[in-house]
Amino acid sequence: MTVLTATQRSQPSAQLSAETLLDMYWHMLLARRTDERAWMLHRQGKIAFHVSSMGHEAVQVGAAFAINRGVDYVAPYYRDWALCMAIGVTPRDFMLSLFGKAGEISSKARQMPSHWSHRGLNILSTSSPVATQVPQAAGLAFAIKYKRENGLVDPNDATQPRLALTCLGEGSTSQGEWHEGMNWAGVHKLPLICLVENNNYAISVPIERQMAVSRVAERAVAYGVHGVTVDGTDILACYDAVRAAAERAYNGEGATLIEAKCYRLTPHSSDDDDRTYRSREEIEEAKRADPILRFERYLRERGILSDAIKQDYEQRARQVIDEAQRYAEAAPYPEGSSLYEDVYA
Repeated sequence: MTVLTATQRSQPSAQLSAETLLDMYWHMLLARRTDERAWMLHRQGKIAFHVSSMGHEAVQVGAAFAINRGVDYVAPYYRDWALCMAIGVTPRDFMLSLFGKAGEISSKARQMPSHWSHRGLNILSTSSPVATQVPQAAGLAFAIKYKRENGLVDPNDATQPRLALTCLGEGSTSQGEWHEGMNWAGVHKLPLICLVENNNYAISVPIERQMAVSRVAERAVAYGVHGVTVDGTDILACYDAVRAAAERAYNGEGATLIEAKCYRLTPHSSDDDDRTYRSREEIEEAKRADPILRFERYLRERGILSDAIKQDYEQRARQVIDEAQRYAEAAPYPEGSSLYEDVYA
């Protein structure tokens, strides 16, 4: 198992241009502002449910930028709004999901919000039972390897997926499906990245009641895969970790288990009261390591982000989100007859 720190890790992020760094910041900021709007809509009684990615933006945007976005397969989990948005899902798509309106991309408004799916972006449809996406992602990785090894695809074709990335919370690693998927990945040396977004709580259950080891990544050795723990509030560290894992996958070196240690700044979902299991002081302390503010300080120190750019981004985000909300609120609900469309029998 490897623990990446600012001084020990290799740094492919050092090669990122100022334009790319600003693009990463923009996606983090847009994800946060959309997330905040969703909470407001829920409190106003306009939507029924929301699950937040606040505090996870560095992990998710860093991971998205480290793979071949829209080409490599991604099997996300319900908290992966920033990841999916950085791959290509739009705030309008998200709002249609929140309001359950016609045109919703993932399930034609049949699923709860945040059950991500987008065929055109190679985002795999997932379901509510946690960790079920892991063996599915391992199956995708097996198919990728099989096709490449048997000459069914050109190994140099950049339009072909070369890995499968799947994400989950640390609590989901207690599920049997996770162990089965990781075992399969290790046995067959699959081009799989399993990204565990460790935010300390499986809803209300703290990590020490979830596992007897101190780090999720310590479990990698049991499956014969590479294990890495990274600071999930540092977007560049997350980019570096996922980029290294992607190169291992692309080069046929097998799977990687990445544990990104972050903190969920909100309740588990809009149905959760987190006051029952953690203190307000704990949350306020965690906000000092807010990943967006941390990246903002870094960009300012390098002279990449200015007050003018920040103000422009905030205005653009407001405009994008306002338009997305207006569109979703005005959109019709699905016709009742659509219930019988796209049904497998």
